[in-house]
Amino acid sequence: MNNTDSRIDLTGRRVLVPGGTGTVGEGVVRRYLEAGADVVVPTRTQARADEYRAILDNAGTDKLHLVVHDYTTFAGADDLVDQMTSNLGGIDDVIAPIGGWWAGKRLWEISETDWQNAFVGLATAHMAIARAAVPRITAEGAYVVVVGDSGGWPVPGSGLVSMEQSALMMMQRVLDAEVDESKRIFTFVLGPVNTRSVGSGEVTARQVGSVAVAASASALPGRVIPLHGDAEVEQAILLFEGA
Repeated sequence: MNNTDSRIDLTGRRVLVPGGTGTVGEGVVRRYLEAGADVVVPTRTQARADEYRAILDNAGTDKLHLVVHDYTTFAGADDLVDQMTSNLGGIDDVIAPIGGWWAGKRLWEISETDWQNAFVGLATAHMAIARAAVPRITAEGAYVVVVGDSGGWPVPGSGLVSMEQSALMMMQRVLDAEVDESKRIFTFVLGPVNTRSVGSGEVTARQVGSVAVAASASALPGRVIPLHGDAEVEQAILLFEGA
């Protein structure tokens, strides 16, 4: 894999990572901290914030800003972005690995609770952050929606995930069509990811973070970036560097 991304310096860059306490988000947060960025990670409880800082260990420098906050509503996301802007002076990038997996029922077997949790709730959280942050990110800022391959094909028994991820992919396309050239909207499409809790996958959480860091340092216009294995990670980083 190309290692030039390890030399990227994002000192002074202000990055919001909703979903950063998840296992994919952890890799993203680590790479931005290594690059010198100020990284804001919202979490719902102080206990979770303390646990997460312990997981990061020495990586959790004074550049890590853990905020106890529920960003999953429109009002909550507005408040989070207001706080970040007030405390850090602005917001440059957003990397959004928000979400999780849901499985076990065919679509005609789902309950209203399933629908609210696996589709409505997650889609609302993504929309809330995008609505609040996209108008506020600085010129040349990058907004990255992180989705899984299930957005591109039906997964029997996990249809709500497929539907929600597909909706997010269209959200990126619409946002990219609506913003001017000073803002860049990406989708990272992931296959299985090797994380702290899952020891096998096509890419590692750290590699996802490396591509995100390269996106922030680049001027490449928004687009869909597939990340399935070392070759596509290498290709993505070279693409960002070339821009």
